[in-house]
Amino acid sequence: MKKISFSGAAGNGISPLEQIMVCKGYDVYGSDYSFDIGKDSDRKTALEKAGIHICPQDGSMITPDTEYLCVSAAVKENNPDIIAARKLGIPVKYRSDLLLELLSSYRYGIAVGGTAGKTTVTAMIGYILNVLGKKPCMINGGALCNYPTDKGIPNYIYNEDEICVIEADESDGSIQKYHPFIGLITNISHDHTSMEKLFSYFSVFAEHSQNLVISLDFPNHAKITHPHLTTFSLNNPQADFYADNIVLNNDSITYTLQNQTFTLPLIGKFNIANALAAIAVCSKLGIAAFDAAKALEGFKGVKTRLEKMGSVHNITVFNDFAHNPSKIEASLLALKSGGGRIIAMYQPHTSFSARNTGEETAAVIARSLAPEDIMIMQEIYEIAPEDTDISSQDIINRIRQNGHSNAFFSKSKDDTLDFIKKHVQSGDKIVIMGAHDNSLADFSRAILNEVR
Repeated sequence: MKKISFSGAAGNGISPLEQIMVCKGYDVYGSDYSFDIGKDSDRKTALEKAGIHICPQDGSMITPDTEYLCVSAAVKENNPDIIAARKLGIPVKYRSDLLLELLSSYRYGIAVGGTAGKTTVTAMIGYILNVLGKKPCMINGGALCNYPTDKGIPNYIYNEDEICVIEADESDGSIQKYHPFIGLITNISHDHTSMEKLFSYFSVFAEHSQNLVISLDFPNHAKITHPHLTTFSLNNPQADFYADNIVLNNDSITYTLQNQTFTLPLIGKFNIANALAAIAVCSKLGIAAFDAAKALEGFKGVKTRLEKMGSVHNITVFNDFAHNPSKIEASLLALKSGGGRIIAMYQPHTSFSARNTGEETAAVIARSLAPEDIMIMQEIYEIAPEDTDISSQDIINRIRQNGHSNAFFSKSKDDTLDFIKKHVQSGDKIVIMGAHDNSLADFSRAILNEVR
């Protein structure tokens, strides 16, 4: 049995790959600094149940018989595992390169890209194909709520048939590596880098795709061209896949597609766009729109994507991965559509993100919330001592300048919890938003317990 190692084992991009490689018969080892300091214990346990040997991140798992070390782009050269691998002459492989190898080994590769919605759409495609007996392989950054967690993290489906669907990341430009049978672009909006770079990345991705599915609902979509184009839209009836008669209910959405009415058991109009994207992709594999849409009526969503954690005393708590302006706006509008006051907490994940999108984030928050709604921002999650030029307080100030005075800065989760307990009332919806910080799901559950 060949031994391979993964550094950053807890990561959303690394964890499905580890589990896939176990399924392929490899002896898989993993390390993560968060495990070493006692964090993410649930993920550690889940990965161990999946058959992964979890080791300290001190280089000890790298031995002469290690075939290669796989890392994400976020792992630096001073990481002990990389140092050990370099010393022993063991290849260091980036996550995106292993993902490319896996995608390329299937006859029909599907790569899902976009600055919002790609995790949910990847999950939807994988779910549709699985329900309809197509035996897909799916490699995703988010865990499907439909599947059990007793044998690992359900952010993958493993089969060795003809179809593989992956979530393709644009944040580091690696989306340009893939040459899929079907490429999907859900949207292009301000996120990890400049809009100029994003359009460059997605243009290359489009050129590399044999078939392209794209939304008509984001600005400048016409910049992306392709000879084999399939389109979807919530706004343009001329799109190949168009939904109308959309009705937003408390826990579901009904919509009409090709003169048939369907129900999606999620909230947020944006999830109809996600469903159309998934249905459009499946159509390129010969699956009828009716069959795909009908399958999605059983789709329960993705963990941390506007995930309902529970309700008590008519107070509902959600946990959401929203971390850029378009995602934050979509989630807030989805929650507003059901009525009730919102108490929202957003924690920017990096100083770069806060600098790059802070002004736009403040503007969308101010225009999305009603005067009675409350906005809380905790300090930036990955802030370094030298980052003295930026703080979440700066974004709070901009929110107030944009006309929403009910905005407050919080120094810690404890302060946020105390603030929410003091101000929450029956009928409120509480949403905890942010990326990278895996403890936000536990924090959401802690809030739910405290307001009981």
